[in-house]
Amino acid sequence: MAEVARLDLQDRVAFITGAGRGQGRSHAVTLAEAGAAIVAVDVCAPIPTVPYALATEEDLAETARLVEKAGGRCLTRVADVRHRHELVAAVDEAMATFGRLDVVVANAGVAQGLPESETATIDEIWADYVAINLTGTWNTLQATRSAVVDGGRGGSIIIISSTSGLKGMSRGDVRSDAYTTTKHGLVGLMRAYANDLGPAGVRVNTIHPTAVATPMVDNPAMRAWVEVNVKRVAGGFSDAMHRGRVDAQDISDAVLWLASDRSRSVTGVTLPVDAGFVIA
Repeated sequence: MAEVARLDLQDRVAFITGAGRGQGRSHAVTLAEAGAAIVAVDVCAPIPTVPYALATEEDLAETARLVEKAGGRCLTRVADVRHRHELVAAVDEAMATFGRLDVVVANAGVAQGLPESETATIDEIWADYVAINLTGTWNTLQATRSAVVDGGRGGSIIIISSTSGLKGMSRGDVRSDAYTTTKHGLVGLMRAYANDLGPAGVRVNTIHPTAVATPMVDNPAMRAWVEVNVKRVAGGFSDAMHRGRVDAQDISDAVLWLASDRSRSVTGVTLPVDAGFVIA
């Protein structure tokens, strides 16, 4: 009988952006439990165009504590995905510390929401959302690709998109326009890199969560956006399983599978983890 590939990440190193809290923290702890060393990156600062609080340095330190509690080693780095040189510095430090990279989880991103009062222009909002969600992912791939390829044993790059990357969720406000556009753009980026890095044994895939119970979703600005848009978006916000929000662990389980040898022949795939939201 052929050997069954395992969900064992011993001796592997995972680079995760947006790791200070929410999905990113969950991904870090889950991969650490499977044996991976973790490089946890987050901006750890507010961004004026984003209408809800972002992770702090204390949040990132808590991620490291939980990774270590799970038995993993953790290197943290404050870095803004909008600035590729900051990610390159984080990769350089990771290579000096761990000697290799095997898994990349491009998780950092910001979501729509309606603030109580608007101080930014639509041009500023659009530019920041594109810079974080789309260019930031491209910067992450640019900063990490050589380290993964040079490791010589393949690897896995996992891009966290959204059901908004498969379904037209926007109805005209600038943040949701930008969110839907950038999350669709990640699919094109994924497919290009899957072809580019495939000969080196590096797999590239996107995961498309529905609403996840994290601070990015559970905040006043997002609740205001949902209240305004629930009847304006085709199909509303229903899913086939009538689940509503899913847990961060649901997404992390998919990340673990894509990071492991169990998915060694899977690349170029858009994987919804959405309780059937896309089809409802």
